[in-house]
Amino acid sequence: MKYTNENGRSMVEMLGVLAIIGVLSVGGIAGYSKAMNKFKINKTTDQVSMLVANLRTMFSAQGDYAGLDSAQAIKFGVVPDDMVSGTNSSTITNAFGGEVTIAASDLQKEGDNGAFELVYENLSQEACVTIATGDWGSGQASGLVAIAAGTETNVGSGKLKTVYIGNKGTAATEGKAIATPGGGTASTPMSVSNAVTACSAGSANVVTWKYY
Repeated sequence: MKYTNENGRSMVEMLGVLAIIGVLSVGGIAGYSKAMNKFKINKTTDQVSMLVANLRTMFSAQGDYAGLDSAQAIKFGVVPDDMVSGTNSSTITNAFGGEVTIAASDLQKEGDNGAFELVYENLSQEACVTIATGDWGSGQASGLVAIAAGTETNVGSGKLKTVYIGNKGTAATEGKAIATPGGGTASTPMSVSNAVTACSAGSANVVTWKYY
């Protein structure tokens, strides 16, 4: 009987230890996931700032962004090496594994190529909201024309082509929100409520910047 009781206590203790390990493991995984997401968001912020600065500097003498696309950006050496992948190093990827697209856009009228768009795909809802609401420029001197958040269909590559400088922005709807410096409808920084409305659950979100 004495042996049986001691064996029983040992089993209870073992189950208790396993339960504690399980709780700590779940907490550790959740903490790691949160830390990694924050790291990727910070990395994205750094990457975008660098890309925008490099592109504006490179094309400043030309006066417009005619001919600019992702392939040319890679060729010009303005894209960090850790963002370049794919066959013949022809694809730009972001920290979340989604594709990055760079393309010439229009600033004041169709075909003037006075601006460029930078598109980040495959963002989680949290990343989409956090990145879209960052301070990317509130005045015209920043070069920011607009920032958009939502789905590929609504704010993906080429979708800001006709959002010219001085645009008032767009009221947030499901899958779409556009904020502009001094915008009468939606100004930068984009509000959290607008970003939450535009960014859907999951990892199919897009943030697009348009700079001149």
